[in-house]
Formats: sequence, C-alpha cells, structure tokens
Amino acid sequence: MSGGLYSMEEKNFDTSLDLKKVRPYGDTMNDGKTQLSFTLPVPCNEEAVEAAKILMKKMGLENPQIVFYKELTEGFTFFNCYGSLTHSVDFTSIFVPKVESNVMDMHQTDEFIKENIGRKLIVLGASTGTDAHTVGIDAIMNMKGYAGHYGLERYEMIEAFNMGSQVLNEDFIAKALELKADALLVSQTVTQKDVHIKNLVELVEMLEAEGLRDKIILCCGGPRITYELAKEIGYDAGFGMNSYADDVASYIAQEFVKRNK
Repeated sequence: MSGGLYSMEEKNFDTSLDLKKVRPYGDTMNDGKTQLSFTLPVPCNEEAVEAAKILMKKMGLENPQIVFYKELTEGFTFFNCYGSLTHSVDFTSIFVPKVESNVMDMHQTDEFIKENIGRKLIVLGASTGTDAHTVGIDAIMNMKGYAGHYGLERYEMIEAFNMGSQVLNEDFIAKALELKADALLVSQTVTQKDVHIKNLVELVEMLEAEGLRDKIILCCGGPRITYELAKEIGYDAGFGMNSYADDVASYIAQEFVKRNK
C-alpha cells in the first residue's frame, strides 16, 4: 500500500515540474521556499528585524520570516531568514560555456597519454602574483590530491611541478621555458578589486610578448574562475568550484592531442 502511494505521489511530483518556470523547491514543487542569511549594519533590535523583512520583500520573497538574529558586534546584526520566492527562471534557455572534454580518471588518462602521445606531459602549476593561497593548486597538483581525486603528481604519464604561491609571472614563464612545459596551471584565490584578473591578463600578455602563448596549454582555476571568464582573458580553459585533477588532466591530455594531430 505504502509503495503504491509513494509511486503515485512521485508521479504527481514529477509532472508538476515546468522547466520554463523553475522556482526553488522546499516542501513541494514550485513553492519557492528559500533560505538566506545576511548582515545589516544596524543595531540589534525590533527595527532591525523589520528592516530585514522589508528587504526580503524587495528581493521578491513572500511571507518573510526571521528565524534567528544576533548582534555580531555593536551596530551590526546577523539574520537567518526564510521566505517564498516569487521569481522563476526559464531553465531551458540557459547556456553556460564549459570545458568540452571527456573526463577520465587517473588510470584512463595515463592510458590515453600512452596511446596517443607516447611520452609524459610536463605540467607546471602555481599561485601567481601576490596570491599566497596554495589549497587550490595543491588539490590539483599534489600526489594526495583532494576528496579522493589523486593529484597530477601521482599520474604515471604526467610530470607535475608545483611552484607554490606568490610566484611572479616572469619567474613562472622562466621555469616553463626551463622545463619545456606543455601546460601551465594558474590558481587565483584573492579577488579583491579584481586583482586576480589583472594578474591573469598580465601572464597572457607576457607569454604573447615572448611568442609563447600558442605553444603552451594555459589554464586557470579558483573559486571565482569560470570557463567563460578564462576564455575572455585569453586562457584555453578555466576550472571553478568542484573541479578536480581528473577534470584538468583529462582536458590537458585531450587538448594536446587535438593540437598535435
């Protein structure tokens, strides 16, 4: 009985979905239930709570509810809120440029390189400029990798060199020439005042000035990096959130083969 009831409910649940008018899902399809949090630079009092509700209504949220609020420090109040979003999005009209490659695991990539290239690929990575963060580049490069995805240092057919953080673009290029690198990976985490874009563009311009840009696969990555941004500023590919060494290695290997057919 319960199994049959569940199947009927599941069917009704599925048929109520309209991909041209997608809204957040909370308890039922299209209810628009949304959770958000924010801080207002105002004292923690009833007026602050009302201000938060008014803002939520202006965001398109019906029945705004403040379920938690607390003074962070004098003159600043933090809120956890719920409401029902009135806006929707046409999911069928969305196109997001992304890396076009067949993602392979480490063993598959090694075999692909053996069969199609016949030598190790040399990959150089760094957090360049003033960026002192190494978590991102380490997750891609280091042997232990991240979240069960081994880094490039563990690949049999990739010679990976991690230069760490705060590497000047000129030093990065000099090392690439010394190693005869096939691919460069740039990690950028610091994004205040778009310093990451300035630094990434500078590297492209320096490579072009040296006549090296077309001779090397150039990739960038980080929490604010998208494939679209990477292409706009002159990179071959960009890897953002939820990207792993598998994604990067697969792309580099396949792109190298494509260029050298």
